[in-house]
Amino acid sequence: MADRQVAKTRVIGQKVLRPREQVEEQLRLTILSGELKSGEMLPPESELARQFNVSRTTLREALRSLTTQGLLYKVPGSRGGNFVRSVDYHSLGTVVIDSVHNLLALGSINFNEVAEVRQYLEIPAVRLAAMHRSEDDLERLRDIVQQQKTASVEDPVVPKLDEQFHSLIAQASGNRVLASFVAALHHETEPVHYLDLSPEVGRTTVRQHQAIVDAVAAQDPDSGEEAIVEHLTYLRKHLAVHVNNN
Repeated sequence: MADRQVAKTRVIGQKVLRPREQVEEQLRLTILSGELKSGEMLPPESELARQFNVSRTTLREALRSLTTQGLLYKVPGSRGGNFVRSVDYHSLGTVVIDSVHNLLALGSINFNEVAEVRQYLEIPAVRLAAMHRSEDDLERLRDIVQQQKTASVEDPVVPKLDEQFHSLIAQASGNRVLASFVAALHHETEPVHYLDLSPEVGRTTVRQHQAIVDAVAAQDPDSGEEAIVEHLTYLRKHLAVHVNNN
């Protein structure tokens, strides 16, 4: 029994990332370490693509993801480019991710505890987002939902889009600490990986995301809470079936 316990909690591997994810992760670490300062402009996209030895398309996907996460913002025009945002609350989120990951790996806490806290935090997050969201927040949320509508359930981008959607709702709340915790806890629990993700579940989830965005767009906190509770209740039912069968 003791030997099985040790084997279960030992973590010696690391997820192998795709090129876009590698670029994204390296840029994120460079920003969070302070090597790239708040307000600093990144090198031109052509130069970054050369440095990472990836295509411009791959690089732009990584930059778009970091923009959605709130680490970068883009200024259009001949004198524009990609700039680093203030990252204080993202730094907090990184610390939370590392701490929760280690506690889960060591068995000090379990998955359901983390998932439950994340779900409780998402309700006030969506209420605040309905009150404080910007037009830029709305545009980014609608873009994510549009991508989800065209993606199949087998598409490897689905978990990342789901994480970006929930993280952006929390960012739109205007509360940086809340945004840090929701993003970190969602990153660690990755609910899509635990779903019985049939095409019907995928379509229902996207419809629920659209209802959340509609409530945020209408600046209706009550409708936002109703939509997120419906969504989280639906996920819990399908999560429970999937987890219990494994």
